[in-house]
Amino acid sequence: MAQAGPSARTPARSSARSARLLAGLLLGSGVAHFAAPKPFDAIVPRSLPGTPRAWTYASGVAELAIGAAVALPRTRRVGALAAAGLFVAVFPANVKMAVDWRDHPAPLRAAAIGRLPLQLPLVLWARRVGRAGR
Repeated sequence: MAQAGPSARTPARSSARSARLLAGLLLGSGVAHFAAPKPFDAIVPRSLPGTPRAWTYASGVAELAIGAAVALPRTRRVGALAAAGLFVAVFPANVKMAVDWRDHPAPLRAAAIGRLPLQLPLVLWARRVGRAGR
């Protein structure tokens, strides 16, 4: 009988790994909001009240808090639901970026447009992590 090696994946290990990856994405993005805020400032929709920098920092704090919640098994379910909501909430910023970058070189323009459909898999990923729970 063959034994499962250390790389064998069980559904629980796979869902825990997926949660860690999602948490890492959120935490990394949250840190980036503080380390290099200017690119985030540029995509804040001007229709929002306050300054773009305030929104950049607020969304960075949200990503850090949600990433921490996803990382911890006890809060993973609610954190993942919040992540799905966050991914929906930042969609207008991605639309603004795509519109603003329409005069950029083709590779940058393609990257900005490519971010738009990426939001759906992110939302679905967060929901899947939330359903797996702990």
